[in-house]
Amino acid sequence: MKMRLVLPVAMVALALAACEFSTLAPPTPVPTQTASAAVSLPQVDLAGQQDVLIAIYESVSPGVVAITANSTGNPLSQLGSGWVYDRDGYIVTNNHVVEGATEFEVDFVSGYKAYATLVGVDPHSDLAVIKVDAPPDELHPLALGDTGQLKVGQVVLAIGNPFGFSSTMTTGIVSALGRALPSDYGAPSGGYFSAGDVIQTDAALNPGNSGGPLLNLAGEVVGVNQSIYTTTYTETGEPVNSGIGFAVSVNIVKRVVPSIIASGKYDYPYLGISSIDDFSLQTLEALGLERFTGAYVTAVTPGGPADKAGLRAGDTATGVAGLYAGGDLIIAIDGREVMRFDDLISYLYTSKAPGETVMLTVLRGAEQLEIRVELGYRP
Repeated sequence: MKMRLVLPVAMVALALAACEFSTLAPPTPVPTQTASAAVSLPQVDLAGQQDVLIAIYESVSPGVVAITANSTGNPLSQLGSGWVYDRDGYIVTNNHVVEGATEFEVDFVSGYKAYATLVGVDPHSDLAVIKVDAPPDELHPLALGDTGQLKVGQVVLAIGNPFGFSSTMTTGIVSALGRALPSDYGAPSGGYFSAGDVIQTDAALNPGNSGGPLLNLAGEVVGVNQSIYTTTYTETGEPVNSGIGFAVSVNIVKRVVPSIIASGKYDYPYLGISSIDDFSLQTLEALGLERFTGAYVTAVTPGGPADKAGLRAGDTATGVAGLYAGGDLIIAIDGREVMRFDDLISYLYTSKAPGETVMLTVLRGAEQLEIRVELGYRP
């Protein structure tokens, strides 16, 4: 099973699951605490929090749309979400929402509907841009935030069309930042390229949320809801929210979307390595590493940027099947510490472009080296 599960777009026909209830015996009484044992809790302004959420929804929802994608010869319509990027009618969504489709209908909260044309897609980040010809009063562009300002624990909101229920808002928190997940784009060496700078959230996401905005409490887009991790499915085989959702960071959107609008595509920087960073004690002992963090190079693509710069992959068999010692351990890039491979990929995604150079700090045995690499174009 792949680590992430891309949200299938919801089908227009809906199915509601029945719920069963059971009668529970009354709980055993708990002795009342004495006054001296009482804990003083901070006052929570629930009404104030409610007003903030209401204001955000009323301000943002006019800029969130439902997208119905139809394919020639396919009787089923794919349903996803999107949001207005600018007043020229460009709309951001996920690549998997529009993939394989030939006709796109965009439904606005006001009830206005319009056909859209496909501008371009980026399979690496799972982003796509479509364009509608709509009246100016229907186009409400959403403000963009900054992923670099996000903190784990920060409250976030998602607006979309789960299972076809239009303009639904859910809330949660940022569960983790800087995730790197397998993309749907195959790498030349086999396997898949990584998608970096992904936000993890527990805001409820379900089929139909794909392409909708993830928002902060300022009403700014901080991510594009993309996928969930789950082992639970509906009777029709659609995945169900499990509290682990993923969103493409808005800092990726800021780089990819303008390029798609200008040229229909986006070029990613390419290093040309495979890596592991899940170091169990057994792995550390087998590789002879004394450091618990970093990105260990398991393979270097022949003729790629890392190969030309002299990076080394492990080539000495160990007691662990498929694991080879002697490879470089990347511990920093351009002076930024690399705790995990995710850190390396996220930095490349958000800060570098093909043709630029990076300085990698690596441990090769007991020796620390600085290796300059000129980044290539991702194949």
